[in-house]
Amino acid sequence: MYFIAAFALLMLYLSLFMLFRPQAFSQGIINFSGQSYFHPFEVLSRLIAGGLFVVYADDCLQPELIRTLGYLFLLVGIGLAFTKPALHKKFALESARRLQHHFRWIGFCSVFLSFALLHLATGTTYLK
Repeated sequence: MYFIAAFALLMLYLSLFMLFRPQAFSQGIINFSGQSYFHPFEVLSRLIAGGLFVVYADDCLQPELIRTLGYLFLLVGIGLAFTKPALHKKFALESARRLQHHFRWIGFCSVFLSFALLHLATGTTYLK
């Protein structure tokens, strides 16, 4: 539960950054994708997050939804593990450039998803 709540808070922070500074968010993706640890970090972070979502799903308000998200993270992590790092980097760069003008809208939607995930993890309503 605590990991999922922390994940939701990190997601909220990144969503707000995307909402208020979309160009900087895009540049951050571009800069991060140029790091040598980019691909391994992306793979491991999804595998770890997915595993923890699956393990702690029963502590949340909607265990099946959280477990499904965990399995989705695991699938993406496994898929990325079999993707060539150069192809992954190319995808990240292309996405950051093409979606830059949509990041404000994506960030706006993601803020609400962050609060929903936080609610599912803690059982608390934050917007009244």
